[in-house]
Amino acid sequence: MAELTDEEWAALKEALDAVRSRRRRPMKDERQTIEAVVWRLRNGAKWRAVPPELGPWHRAANLHARWSALGVWERVFEHLRDTAHADLGEVMLDGTSVRAHQKAAGATRTVHPRGGR
Repeated sequence: MAELTDEEWAALKEALDAVRSRRRRPMKDERQTIEAVVWRLRNGAKWRAVPPELGPWHRAANLHARWSALGVWERVFEHLRDTAHADLGEVMLDGTSVRAHQKAAGATRTVHPRGGR
């Protein structure tokens, strides 16, 4: 099960190598883990739904969370954009999957004089 073509993987690998720390230790099953992250993001599924042939779901989830916190993904997308791989550097956030607390809309609570809301 391949989420990325060999050409896409080569471009992504080049970008990853360019933006990651040089002190890092080699990642076990790097392509498989990155493909698990890509699969999950393309499908919008829960991490536990990642197909077993893409490796342990928790490895992909931990990698995604760690790289998100460190800004690795942003640097990868910037590198891809700047090196003429704009098709791999495009990112979109689908707002239908973002949850917010009901008070996040900023509406104030109005009390009506007859006891209703």
